[in-house]
Amino acid sequence: MAEGRAPLRIGVLGAARITPLALVKPAQANPEVVVAAVAARDVTRARAFAAKHGIARVHEDYEALVADPDLDAVYNPLPNGLHGRWTRAALAAGKHVLCEKPFTANTAEAHEIAGIAADSGRVVMEAFHYRYHPLTLRAEQIIASGELGRIERVEAAMCFPLPRFSDIRYDYSLAGGALMDAGCYAVHMARTLGGSAPEVVSARAKLRDPRVDRAMTAELRFAAGHTGRIVCSMWSSHLLRISARVVGERGELRLLNPVLPSLVNRLSVRSPNGKRAERFPRRASYAYQLDAFAAAVLRGEPVLTTPEDAVRNMTVIDAIYRAAGLPLRQPS
Repeated sequence: MAEGRAPLRIGVLGAARITPLALVKPAQANPEVVVAAVAARDVTRARAFAAKHGIARVHEDYEALVADPDLDAVYNPLPNGLHGRWTRAALAAGKHVLCEKPFTANTAEAHEIAGIAADSGRVVMEAFHYRYHPLTLRAEQIIASGELGRIERVEAAMCFPLPRFSDIRYDYSLAGGALMDAGCYAVHMARTLGGSAPEVVSARAKLRDPRVDRAMTAELRFAAGHTGRIVCSMWSSHLLRISARVVGERGELRLLNPVLPSLVNRLSVRSPNGKRAERFPRRASYAYQLDAFAAAVLRGEPVLTTPEDAVRNMTVIDAIYRAAGLPLRQPS
């Protein structure tokens, strides 16, 4: 950070479980960023969160936080159905926004927020942190190099066990469902590695209730002719599966744990050049993401996960829900 420049001051909406990992810890190691304030529905909980994580200011409610003139940006990790409402409010207050994925409840809301973001002149970034890690950047480089030849198929999986069905991630009124919470990653990885937004050929859901999926599988087709598949679940026989695969006419690329590469990661390639495996720094993908957000706000550097990119991701998610015969999620 340039001498004399104040750090980027971020306020947090809610006391979500993801916040320490996604923001607080990376900010402690980043001299350009300070987590300066927090607000929650229960102010007692907000005070406890602030005390635990060394956050100086507690606001009584979300409205007070987004209106705080001493904050530059807002981190929005609220339930899916509230993402659009509070990103909109933060932009109206002149704040930059780092919004957890999925960006909004559906494509229509994503279009609306993207338009507001474009008019605001503020940085708005969807928090697909994996996108900023060297593992993903290297995979893109290999695909673009032509080493695999013409791409024939792309597969992405994001499966983890969440058997507590009272969790808000299963709540339709909060835009919950496996495709929203886990599948948004798989869709984004398929788009990133596949090179474009695909058409949804078919989709099949395993249900928690008539409106909410606990698992989803979808077959995809890309404009260049290659096919794809996404698999996601919060409760299915695929208890834990976080991976991606790209098959080309001359080779194959596999990624192990592209979403949380700080825990374990591996990139393997089989091509005419032989077989090899590459490993990457254990630095958290959230740290790379926060670097990118700060660079965009403080120095105008571009980001990879823009509102326009979020619209494309939500378009595929909505198409999968339609193909599976389920209703689209709605804002809360």
